Amino acid sequence: MSADPHPSSSPARPAPLPRAAFTHFEPMPLRWMDCDVYGHVNNVVYYSYFDTAVNRYLTQAGVLDALNGPVIGLVVETGCHYFAPITFPDEPSIGLRVAHIGRSSVRYELAVFSEGAHASSAQGHFVHVYVDRERRRPAEVPEAMRAALARLRPAAARP
Repeated sequence: MSADPHPSSSPARPAPLPRAAFTHFEPMPLRWMDCDVYGHVNNVVYYSYFDTAVNRYLTQAGVLDALNGPVIGLVVETGCHYFAPITFPDEPSIGLRVAHIGRSSVRYELAVFSEGAHASSAQGHFVHVYVDRERRRPAEVPEAMRAALARLRPAAARP
């Protein structure tokens, strides 16, 4: 007897979220090279968009010193659901919010929105675990970073 490849206990596929579900947006102009032979943005590029949006936000907030800061964020988990293709020359934006801030970790939720679209074309998440730069052991999220991340929490989730 073989296992059912689609067990009934599998989680339901999420629905595309609206722009209003996100607290911050980063522009992410599409490059010709982002598209694959099928004419749409290749799946791996979405992860690059997510990484760029988070790190651009943290850098612009003045809380990320990638070269000299005492702690660094390591990505330990990622995921993405795709709903609609985006193609060149679209000028998408990346919606960003923080779902959880722990002692040493942060869960970011992100979505790609085509220019003028109400619903996301793709949405995903990634988790940073902050570690001491030298020892590579978990470290507390610094207070200044924690404050910048708190601004990305949806209003209903803020204390």
